[in-house]
Amino acid sequence: MSAEDAARRAEDTAGAEEIEVRDPVSAPDAEGLPRRTTRRFPLFTRDTARPEGGGRAARGDAPAPARQWPVLLVLGLVGTGLLITALDVFRAGTLVIGGALLAGAVLRWLLPSVGMLAVRSRFTDIVTYSVLGLAIVLLALMAQPDPLLKVPFLKDALHFTVDS
Repeated sequence: MSAEDAARRAEDTAGAEEIEVRDPVSAPDAEGLPRRTTRRFPLFTRDTARPEGGGRAARGDAPAPARQWPVLLVLGLVGTGLLITALDVFRAGTLVIGGALLAGAVLRWLLPSVGMLAVRSRFTDIVTYSVLGLAIVLLALMAQPDPLLKVPFLKDALHFTVDS
């Protein structure tokens, strides 16, 4: 190693003492600013990341309801279903509620940005909305009296759980 290389190396290590590293998983880059060197999360987080697709559903200068129209659509349909259920039309109201959740799953799948309808990752949101919506629709179709969907093993299961 030449004397020039040794002097350059000494200068580099002298400047390293002045660099401030914020957490154990960051290291200075070429300009001396800390940057992430590992995928491990820091010990303390200072903010949370927005879920994928959680951006505005409309342009930024639009009013708030226009930017959040997907979640407002789903909530409006759920509110309508609850109103129909309160008016003593149980099956139709719960079908509207289940359909609203299924519509939320479709919106989450098709639209790149859905605003506040994005709660978790896209996959988790789609699965959650779909499973809950499908369960509500199936339960509404099986509701007594006069179920529209008859599941044969449910009568046998009820027979074994209730003594006559």
